[in-house]
Amino acid sequence: MERLAVEELLPEMVKWRRHLHRHPELSYQEKETSAYVGARLSELGIEVRRSGSGYGLTGILTGALPGRTVVLRADMDALAITEENGREYASQNPGVMHACGHDGHTAMLLAAAAYYSSRREDIRGEIRFLFQPAEEVCPGGAMGMIAEGVLEGADAVYGLHLWTPFPLGTVGSAPGPLMASADEFFIDIIGKGGHGGMPHRTVDSIVAGAALVTQLQSIVSRTVDPLRPAVVSVGTIQGGSAQNIIAERCRITGTVRAFDEETRYLIRRRIEEMTASIAAAYGAEATVDYLMGYPPLVNDEAEFNRFYRVAPEALGEGATVMLMEKIMPAEDFSYYVKEIPGCFIFVGAGNPAKDAVYPHHHSKFDFDEDAMLYGAKLLVAMADSCLNEQ
Repeated sequence: MERLAVEELLPEMVKWRRHLHRHPELSYQEKETSAYVGARLSELGIEVRRSGSGYGLTGILTGALPGRTVVLRADMDALAITEENGREYASQNPGVMHACGHDGHTAMLLAAAAYYSSRREDIRGEIRFLFQPAEEVCPGGAMGMIAEGVLEGADAVYGLHLWTPFPLGTVGSAPGPLMASADEFFIDIIGKGGHGGMPHRTVDSIVAGAALVTQLQSIVSRTVDPLRPAVVSVGTIQGGSAQNIIAERCRITGTVRAFDEETRYLIRRRIEEMTASIAAAYGAEATVDYLMGYPPLVNDEAEFNRFYRVAPEALGEGATVMLMEKIMPAEDFSYYVKEIPGCFIFVGAGNPAKDAVYPHHHSKFDFDEDAMLYGAKLLVAMADSCLNEQ
């Protein structure tokens, strides 16, 4: 097979990405996406191992020389959004859209697989191309694939995220905590309903709920160390059926974000304690259903340093390699870096000239496809550096 340069693979990446964009599939439903990726890997002569949990798959490429093992990861699922950007490659699956760039992530990883497939005789060790399902929906696809052994014996794991808030040509990451945990709470307050004109004969769940919403806002400001960023956001409060009826039930839901496990569990405990005490103060009862979602994504410092060292040379003059600030969105890549050293990297994909300006999860989201060249180069540079490390 003729040795391929990463630059030569951009047209293929665009083709692969647009096919996937036209045929998006929701989390845990990526059957055709997985089949398409598996077919491309097989064409490249790469061994394909299919996951027993969901539609994940891993391409295994063993080099001619002994060495280390590197895992490169991409996610494959789309979102329940109706696309409105009018592209010729727009979604053909009504109500489902690649609005987060996972189609591009998959295409970049396929390009890395094609690159290394053409250079087997040069590879020291083993490369695993991990195509993960269900990143967008908890509990996510990462844990199932880890349980099946995709990281066993591996020395490092790397992943990328195309990111329209950064302009084309900019890449960034950070050592230590980079992305927050994402937990959810569902609180039900049960009072005693009755006539709006006789509140003394009722237990008003809405009044208790309103007091709780106000008090929840004090957790970050008065309980959490101010040097540890965190968020408690109430997203909904629902109760009542008419203007003259005291509501018997009130439901409050929200999200919690933090960058370390101590803060994460502190917030959970305070939410549960506040709910119980405020409900009791109003003579109501309450239950808390607390969903622990993805943990914080914490990059290995040495692997971040590898990124910061190899990216400028790999991407060339004109690229910007930056130290990122923490961001509050979550990612289940966090599970991989809890197991082995790794680094998650953001690849700038915004470009007003191509109308690539909309935020992720927006119905008009799109990215500059030239960003995939930067991403594929980064995957190769990170893997090469790790595999050739003595």
